[in-house]
Amino acid sequence: MPKELHPYAVIVRPLVTEKSTLLAALNKYAFEVMPHANKVQIKGAVEVAFNVRVRGVNTCNVRGKVRRFGRSRTVGRSWKKAIVTLEEGYKIELFEGI
Repeated sequence: MPKELHPYAVIVRPLVTEKSTLLAALNKYAFEVMPHANKVQIKGAVEVAFNVRVRGVNTCNVRGKVRRFGRSRTVGRSWKKAIVTLEEGYKIELFEGI
């Protein structure tokens, strides 16, 4: 059973990349979320935090990148990405200034 999270603790940060700005034109927004958050918690957190209606949530776990420093290798942290689709007529103004 997943632990109940406060809605503001579910969203770690918005993802501002070239791909996410192109998705914003399709009314989809990308966020880094807590790894143990489920789709229902993510939907509730986005609706509370940004005062919008969410149509759907897609999630994926992103593995950490393997990097080399000379002979040694290290692995970056793994994280969870959520792409949130909003209902028609709703926008998140955070992404509009980009």
